[in-house]
Amino acid sequence: MNFKEAISATHLLKDAYRNGLQALGNYSNKVRPSDTKKCEGSVDIDAAVRGIYPNASRWDYVIGYDGTKYFIEVHSAETSEVTTVLKKFRWLKDFLVTDAPELNKQQKKRFYWISSGGNNILRGSPQARQLAQSGITLDRQLNL
Repeated sequence: MNFKEAISATHLLKDAYRNGLQALGNYSNKVRPSDTKKCEGSVDIDAAVRGIYPNASRWDYVIGYDGTKYFIEVHSAETSEVTTVLKKFRWLKDFLVTDAPELNKQQKKRFYWISSGGNNILRGSPQARQLAQSGITLDRQLNL
């Protein structure tokens, strides 16, 4: 099942599918695909489920690129925000299991925290290790 089919099979996301990186809006410049033809589409998860999960710490986006699903959180990269992003990540993992099983079945998944500004989390810091252990990559932009 490709990205668009997995999104279409996900009731809460099916109407949120956008071509290319359109779902990222102003943050589309944070993702640099090396080949735009390999971009399979994008979804603003946060906007799509805000009405269902209004008080949850929701993850931002997912994009499909060359057979891989990239889950992207655009957030200020401060050490004080690590707990917030990890909370969003736990929400995403639960969401994938309970509400998006077809998307969750996809083997190739990557999780990125893209800083909305500068990055104030030092490599090797306890916070950076915590993110790495969780499977989240922190960067200023996502180069595909």
